Amino acid sequence: MSGARSSNRGALSSNRGALSSNRGARRTMRLAAGLLPLLFAVAAFAAKTQNVVLIVSDGLRWQEVFTGAEEDLLNDKAGGSWLSDEDLRKRYWRTTPGERRAALLPFIWGTVAKQGQLFGNRNLGSDAHVTNGRAFSYPGYNEMTTGFPNDAIDRNDFGPNPTPTVFEWLNKFDEFKGRVAVYGTWSVFDNIFNKARSGLIMQTGWTPPKKDRDTPRAALLRRLYATTTPFDEEDVYDSFIQVPLLDYVKSSKPRVLFVGYGETDNWAHLGRYDLVLDSAHRMDGFVKELWDTMQAVPEYRGTTTFIITCDHGRGSGLTEWKEHGAEQKGSENVWIAVIGPDTKALGERRNSGVVTQSQIAATVAALVGKDYHAAVPRAATPIAEVLASK
Repeated sequence: MSGARSSNRGALSSNRGALSSNRGARRTMRLAAGLLPLLFAVAAFAAKTQNVVLIVSDGLRWQEVFTGAEEDLLNDKAGGSWLSDEDLRKRYWRTTPGERRAALLPFIWGTVAKQGQLFGNRNLGSDAHVTNGRAFSYPGYNEMTTGFPNDAIDRNDFGPNPTPTVFEWLNKFDEFKGRVAVYGTWSVFDNIFNKARSGLIMQTGWTPPKKDRDTPRAALLRRLYATTTPFDEEDVYDSFIQVPLLDYVKSSKPRVLFVGYGETDNWAHLGRYDLVLDSAHRMDGFVKELWDTMQAVPEYRGTTTFIITCDHGRGSGLTEWKEHGAEQKGSENVWIAVIGPDTKALGERRNSGVVTQSQIAATVAALVGKDYHAAVPRAATPIAEVLASK
């Protein structure tokens, strides 16, 4: 879906000096007092969260996450469905928004919402948005992984990212070296994370998984990569990345992990709302599978935090939902969910103010006890609300 993706700051003098000094001291004290909660929060993390996973469902709108299926799109005319209206409604339509979203995303609403936090339901005064001004994929992934937008990135075929991501930064620490990985369906992740420079472990696009072992399972997977008709030249199916991802987690025990699922964006660009819902539902199942797999391993149990989000929103209405970008109003709006041992179980946030996509990079680092914002001052500060232990 490369084409769609591309479209995709004397005594009187002495008194005045003293007054100025006192005012300066008071300002310094106020600033320090304001920073203390964040500093204490960041410093508290090494004790509990030891591993962090950033998961992205490309282009999945906040509307579906918080209110479930949109009724006006559950048909062939506006939603492009190949299912009968009756069958599609049976799958995803429920009377209330709470019931609809639970039917669509049972893990997010059955587990993450109960044990963690979700930002971005604008109906409840929770604002999560991008700051890159473009609202398409490469600028979004760059913002969330570096902590700030790069105005030069104005297309998805921009090429290798000149800015190191927080993943590359963390990989330089001895405790993370060789245990930071990127698994994603989009081949452009090779450029976003600058594979050649960063040295990160990466499995992306249609590149077959490495032949580390000659088990029948591994051989079958490589055969499927080699013989399946591609969706397009850049995007492998979500299910194809899930298998090597789980194998890698079990065998190599990564500390910091990026996972990118792409079908929610691809099917929207094709105008298939039924498959947007199906791929969102399956993405939720893949996230649950990854969570359950990690929680079953002693090294991960009770020490792992998931951040789940999207790279951009989309337009609304009967046609604009298919596209995104500066021209489609609402594409700047995203959602962010966090679950882990250091995140209070506050559920769906109400009147929570503003969080931005740019805060994700420093949040990833803070969760494993590192101050990315101090090292990269241009990066936004972490999301303080998810750094307060229970």
